[in-house]
Amino acid sequence: MLDDDKIKLFESVSIPRAIASLSIPTVLSSLVMILYSLADTYFVGMLNNSIQNSAVTLAAPVLLAFNAINNLFGVGSSSMMSRALGRKDYDSARRSSAFGFYASIFFSLLFSLLCTLFADPLLTLIGADEYTREATWQYLFWTVNLGACPAILNVVMAYMVRAEGSAFHASIGTMSGCILNIILDPIFVLPWGFNMGAEGAGLATFISNCVAVLYFLVLIIYKKGNTFVTINPKYFGLSKYIVFGVCAVGIPASIQNLLNVTGMTILNNFTSEYGADAIAAMGIAQRLNNVPMNIALGFSQGIMPLVSYNWASGNIKRMKDAIFFALKIIIFSMVLVAVVFFFFSDGFIRLFMDNQVIVDYGSAFLRGFCLAVPFLTVDFLAVGVFQAVGLGSRSFIFAITRKLILEIPLIFILNYLWPLYGLPYSQFGSEIIMSVLAVISLRAVIRKGNERMQKTAENA
Repeated sequence: MLDDDKIKLFESVSIPRAIASLSIPTVLSSLVMILYSLADTYFVGMLNNSIQNSAVTLAAPVLLAFNAINNLFGVGSSSMMSRALGRKDYDSARRSSAFGFYASIFFSLLFSLLCTLFADPLLTLIGADEYTREATWQYLFWTVNLGACPAILNVVMAYMVRAEGSAFHASIGTMSGCILNIILDPIFVLPWGFNMGAEGAGLATFISNCVAVLYFLVLIIYKKGNTFVTINPKYFGLSKYIVFGVCAVGIPASIQNLLNVTGMTILNNFTSEYGADAIAAMGIAQRLNNVPMNIALGFSQGIMPLVSYNWASGNIKRMKDAIFFALKIIIFSMVLVAVVFFFFSDGFIRLFMDNQVIVDYGSAFLRGFCLAVPFLTVDFLAVGVFQAVGLGSRSFIFAITRKLILEIPLIFILNYLWPLYGLPYSQFGSEIIMSVLAVISLRAVIRKGNERMQKTAENA
């Protein structure tokens, strides 16, 4: 069973303290992950070669596609685990973690194989041309062809460790790989080191993810008997209850990510028409904007175990208080970040490449992207709650609405009305609407939980 400290964290510790205990380590690990993503851009940018920098930008949708598997087995199994722990169903918690672990290995290896077999059409699809093709392939070789499995396992295992309330260990595992990546990047990328350019950044990422996975494996072996995260094959199976429970949440989360990849690919293809400088600038702006986005995402992921546990145990009031406290904190923080990005966009872009053309492009892009951030955080939190309580269909509807109905059509419309410079505003337009829908949906989920509690009390 869960130890007394974990039970108190989920059931009785004050909401601010419980959210801080679960979310701060998750947000910190998200920040470090973004720093290592920015490190690739920063150190490759120091070469002052737009083709090398474009390679990192063009490869981004493929790396983002990892999250389809991360979400399927990371979000799906962690949600299943937290809800099982709330019901004191410890066997299902172990079986969910074993299923998530082995399934993620299989599908990540399959992903690598497909990317290797279909490398040429893949490079064309993501917008690589005769100038950027070789550098993009070299970066993908280490990060995808060889690196998909450790990159995906790193994230999936962090989700599962976090599901039982061990947010600190989940963050240490993720951060260990990220910090190592930041250390290795200049060694492999820059002329005074191995001078490998974008390929060196890919190699650094591969090594770092392997180290992070090793940390989690050692942790699980060390805590054997005191953790519900297991890689013991005896707990792995394809029982309908476990597979359906994981996939009911994981598949919508996975589809949501695939739609994100589609949107980014379309955005990069439109940008590629304007040359390597525009692509490099778009990549820098996207990575900078990913900082607040990942803080918001880490925050929403951090409270998921608390929401799942209290939903399953029937403490809807505590769940509601946690959600609305989290909303207040994250919206205020993201408004501040958006203001800073909007007014100091030139300086942020110049940190990565001191090229006036790229700075002009990038600052315009960053101002468009950052306007969406406060609204996006509300959307993220709502989707996190849907995943936490097992309402995968609700998160799927949100994903379809956000990308297919709103954002992707807006990319085409705004690029037509305002060529190139209209592209980053597509997210802003879609997220204004999505944030309103998110608040309405959150209230409906809480109302549904209260009705379920009343029926349980009446039948008791």
